[in-house]
Amino acid sequence: MMRRWGLSLGLLTLALLIGGVRLAQGDRGEAVVWLVVYGLLAALVSPLAFPRGAGAAEARRRSAEDGRPIVYWRPGCRYCMMLRLRLLGVAGRAHWVDIWRDPDGAAAVRAVAGGNETVPTVVLADGEAHINPSPAWLRARLR
Repeated sequence: MMRRWGLSLGLLTLALLIGGVRLAQGDRGEAVVWLVVYGLLAALVSPLAFPRGAGAAEARRRSAEDGRPIVYWRPGCRYCMMLRLRLLGVAGRAHWVDIWRDPDGAAAVRAVAGGNETVPTVVLADGEAHINPSPAWLRARLR
């Protein structure tokens, strides 16, 4: 659980430390900037920025039923975050699996990525896997 939130908590801690120092030095404006900017970054890299996902087994079952792709991701991954942000509006049409939360999901990624946990990895309903696909490619499959 802590590993999933580590980057977000680290960014918040940094914001509080530097913001506190700036505030103590009398620079309120810079303190607010640090708190706002790093607070937003912490929210973006947190697990909250992604849809609540099912486990890998449930995602595979649902994908077989509805034909939607499965996106394997992990918190703090900048490529996952960029993919998620560029899919605004259609990201909910995929089944999202956090590989740090689901060991079966991590194993599924290792099976198609040569033993590595390279994310984002997208697996289509027919079993075809794509490692770090372009957002445009995935968006076309989600429509």
